[in-house]
Amino acid sequence: MFFGIIITMNYNDHPKPHIHAKYGEFEAAYLFDGTLDEGELPRKQERLVVAWIELHQDELKANWEIAQAGEPVFRIEPLR
Repeated sequence: MFFGIIITMNYNDHPKPHIHAKYGEFEAAYLFDGTLDEGELPRKQERLVVAWIELHQDELKANWEIAQAGEPVFRIEPLR
């Protein structure tokens, strides 16, 4: 979580590698290249999520592999 944005990754989710971002009543899914897959966030929060994804692509990919194996993922540093 950073700046009120909650980021999650689900182990039993559909196959396209992605994260979920929730901010208030808004929710969106983003691919690991920062592309919006579904949903929406306010513009400011979307920019923060995309910047975070760009900084942590390798960690996200590693977590995706771990999650797909049904194992607990590791925590990724939030934006500050």
